[in-house]
Amino acid sequence: MSNRNNQQNKQAARERLRAERERQAKRDKTRRQLFVAGAIVAVLAIAGGVGYAVSNMGDSKGGSSWAGDKPLVKPANTTGENGDEIVIGDAKAKETLTVYEDPRCPSCAAFENESGAQLRQDVKDARYKVRFVMVNFIDDLSKGTGSKNAVSALGAALNVSPDAFVAYKEALYSPKNHPDERDDAFADDKRLIEIAQQVPALKGNKDFEKAVNEGTYDKWAVEMGTLFEKNKIGGTPSLLHGDKKLTGPDGKNPPMAKPNFIAAIDKEFGPKK
Repeated sequence: MSNRNNQQNKQAARERLRAERERQAKRDKTRRQLFVAGAIVAVLAIAGGVGYAVSNMGDSKGGSSWAGDKPLVKPANTTGENGDEIVIGDAKAKETLTVYEDPRCPSCAAFENESGAQLRQDVKDARYKVRFVMVNFIDDLSKGTGSKNAVSALGAALNVSPDAFVAYKEALYSPKNHPDERDDAFADDKRLIEIAQQVPALKGNKDFEKAVNEGTYDKWAVEMGTLFEKNKIGGTPSLLHGDKKLTGPDGKNPPMAKPNFIAAIDKEFGPKK
């Protein structure tokens, strides 16, 4: 009798352990999904009526005070009044896709790693040009200056060439380089320069490194960031064709996965010829 009870107790213990492992696996999966979702949470919050404020771009936490009294220096290969037009691709391409991204945004990193290569191929094929708008609202949500500092470094890369800008952005978002959203790693100039060594055009480039260390494009990065609130962009990444936001299968969030991105582009611009 005691042996049977002992076996039953062991079986019950194994069942409890199995159930706990399943619950833990579900919790881990949920955490991973929330991490990947990242900044899209902001979009969902707005949709649910919760909302959030991005009103501290110029206060003591960052914004214009972060750039101090540095002058506005526009990187080469930009246009617009404040150099806020970064257009990559064949000038003859009739269509323009606008992409809003934040360097610290985990969802932007996920989009880059899922669909970035397809976007670059479309640009290479002159299917459309891309206007990149690099913003910094996560500095306000998660605190810090890493987004602004990374945008400033991207300005230094853009000053070298459009190709260097694109390759550097890809490197910043790569899984081995992109920090947790709560980690303000990009606030460190040394880290940004270290990552730049993975880009041939920036490796050992003293002019680039000087611009990063001196914050040459800090004011430009702040000006670029104001477009997030000014244009009422709810979250990043955001993809727009004109004033129309491109969305995935749910009709709300951006098309992150490659198949969804291809489907959204085909729907908007027509099938690839």
